[in-house]
Amino acid sequence: MERLLALNELDLDYSDLDQSLSDLTKLAAKIAGTSISVVNLIDTFTQWSVSSFGMEISQTPREDSVCQYTIMEENSKGLEVADLSSDQRFKDRAYVTGDPFLRYYFGVPLKINESLPIGSLCVIDDEYKSLSDEKKEMLEILAEEIVKRIKILHAVNTLKHSLQECTTIKNNVAHDIRGPLGGIVGLTEIIEMQGDGNTLEEVLSYISLIQKSGKSVLELADEILSKCNVIEKPKDHEFTLKTLRKKVEDLYGPQAMTKEVRLEVHSTEEHAALPFSKNHILQILGNLISNSIKFTPAGGLVRVDLDMEVTDRDRLLFLKVKDSGVGMSKEKIDQIISGAAASSSGTSGEKGYGFGLNLVQRLVHKLGGRISVCSEPGVGAQFELALPVS
Repeated sequence: MERLLALNELDLDYSDLDQSLSDLTKLAAKIAGTSISVVNLIDTFTQWSVSSFGMEISQTPREDSVCQYTIMEENSKGLEVADLSSDQRFKDRAYVTGDPFLRYYFGVPLKINESLPIGSLCVIDDEYKSLSDEKKEMLEILAEEIVKRIKILHAVNTLKHSLQECTTIKNNVAHDIRGPLGGIVGLTEIIEMQGDGNTLEEVLSYISLIQKSGKSVLELADEILSKCNVIEKPKDHEFTLKTLRKKVEDLYGPQAMTKEVRLEVHSTEEHAALPFSKNHILQILGNLISNSIKFTPAGGLVRVDLDMEVTDRDRLLFLKVKDSGVGMSKEKIDQIISGAAASSSGTSGEKGYGFGLNLVQRLVHKLGGRISVCSEPGVGAQFELALPVS
């Protein structure tokens, strides 16, 4: 759980990392002399290949991957498999028995700190290889550089989010100052009217200046509000309902297709173009979708609904994931809500890691949102979330 929380804290968009990492990924293959190199990040259910050289790949079920072993504590210095076809763990995998007929593997964990690997840098080949200690050490150094770049990307995205929060604060301040300043302007007008017959011309001149200044600030507040109410195109650190829908379809459509489960993603038209911060939204939604696909048999349906409620100051994102899977008992639901859900296996024997729903619960709580679960054994499950967004 600690490892998964560290990965989710980075709040990465797995489909947008290749541009930043492609040069290091290619360099890894050149150092090792292999035809393939891949940077993988491993979450609850999926190994995400965020950058690859020599092979087109975007994701692999975690239980089918080699890198799931690389991130284990006993392989902190790397995992080498001289012949995948003779290793009991991998000899029957499709990538070994069929195209591309992989044979050699060496992977180095990507450590966010001394003890938390979030994924791996691996080099692979369809021929038997042997890497010298010097080359392995160079790959370890390269893995450290990849982690540094990922941290930099996270820092940049955090800064962008902070700037967006400043804009929100500016909007709120503009609302807050309009009332008091309007009262000040009104008061100075009354004082000026009462003082028309007064000989204190100097005092009246000061009051006139105060009135003019108050009106200027009021006009400025109106200008700020006008600008803040203009809907702009989403920035790199933002989603809209429309772009979130497309991202979900692109990332989790292949998982559903592999399982022969139909994935439908719907979003409302109202506020469809209004940007909001990404802020763990994809991690939360992705875990729920992967979980639903896992527990829905072939021919079933997983439906995702995206909606937003907007008030003068607040935005509330509503997410719903509903499946036609095996469902859950009330006891299981209570375990999920309390954060004590245990591992279980999917309808096709997928390994259950016991962390997906617990992780969602923690992230939703961290964002100040709420989650509800409705399910019965044999009739599927429905997860509904309400998340405040900026």
